[in-house]
Amino acid sequence: MKYIKRAIEDHVIDNLSSKNKVILIYGARQVGKTELIKRIMATTKPNVLLLNGENYEHEELLKKRSTANYKRLIGNKHFLFIDEAQAIPDIGLKLKLMIDTIPGLKILATGSSSFDLNNQVGEPLVGRKTEYLLFPLAQMELAVQEDYPTTVSNLEERLIFGSYPELVLLQENKEKVEYLKDMINSYLLKDIISFEGIKKRDKIVSLLKLIAFRVGSEISLEGIGKELQMSKNTVDRYLDLLSKVFIIHKVTGFSRNLDNEITKKAKWYFFDNGIRNAIISSFNPLSLRDDTGKLWENYLISERIKYQSYNRLHVNNYFWRHKSRQEIDWVEESDSGLKAFELKWNPKVMKHVPGQWLKAYPDAAFSVINRDNYMEFIT
Repeated sequence: MKYIKRAIEDHVIDNLSSKNKVILIYGARQVGKTELIKRIMATTKPNVLLLNGENYEHEELLKKRSTANYKRLIGNKHFLFIDEAQAIPDIGLKLKLMIDTIPGLKILATGSSSFDLNNQVGEPLVGRKTEYLLFPLAQMELAVQEDYPTTVSNLEERLIFGSYPELVLLQENKEKVEYLKDMINSYLLKDIISFEGIKKRDKIVSLLKLIAFRVGSEISLEGIGKELQMSKNTVDRYLDLLSKVFIIHKVTGFSRNLDNEITKKAKWYFFDNGIRNAIISSFNPLSLRDDTGKLWENYLISERIKYQSYNRLHVNNYFWRHKSRQEIDWVEESDSGLKAFELKWNPKVMKHVPGQWLKAYPDAAFSVINRDNYMEFIT
């Protein structure tokens, strides 16, 4: 498979033409940020200076925060690209100084942690930045290179191994398992444990395993805390950190303040099915699994979020549950109204709109997404 063009590539290139703006690209390790930078560099050479925040020599070049230092460093270049910018102390203030004092300079920075990078650039760059998220490969990106029969043939593989760019190039399942295990140990957990001196790797792993087994279920912070012998606040903090390195994401319950709608607990999903399965060391084919429904739900939701992000859609996402135990897997709220979706692996399973939902929100659209029509939901 040749290089797969990323959905945000053209948008980023277009926005780089804007003066006095910083382009920020967030995403987990290994989702393709560095490769994307190389592709964009091909359109800007030889006018680009490329730095890496995890390179000590590059960090030292930016250490002295002065206009004279930065003008000398950048020279006659028109573009400054900084990969893994979150590793550079005070990067937000440094970027602001550069963009304010060096006429015509255009800056692109990437970060694998929204915790570090967003905290550092948030206030200094208010009104001066455009942000993008980069995910593991989306089906809308893969669809450019494969026909529908190929997509159908690859579906089981994506439910089990996910779609990290390097992984989809591997031929053997054994190689894919090794890749995912290495991803978790060498990158994802390493980033988490570096936060604020966190030392309890075993607690992080145990928490991730619980979330993996309970994908699609409501999570009680108190309940997990008791199981793992941690406080509710510690569980909440760890989940927040896991979301800020783009391993998992939170979905809350929808309600318009009706007393019989349940919103206290949240659900958590993984951004990539392969990471979820690697956490629990489960790579069996679907025919030997009892969690296909969870894999399907996690896959559809992660792909839907990619679709929303890449199309710059302003949508709030929820699940819905009523005290009568009626529920809906996925609810979207936007300026165009409410849309509700049930996510079913088996196309033969019939699902009708829940009566309590219809009563409360009669104008909301309702659809059942299954293997026969899911491409319309994610591409």
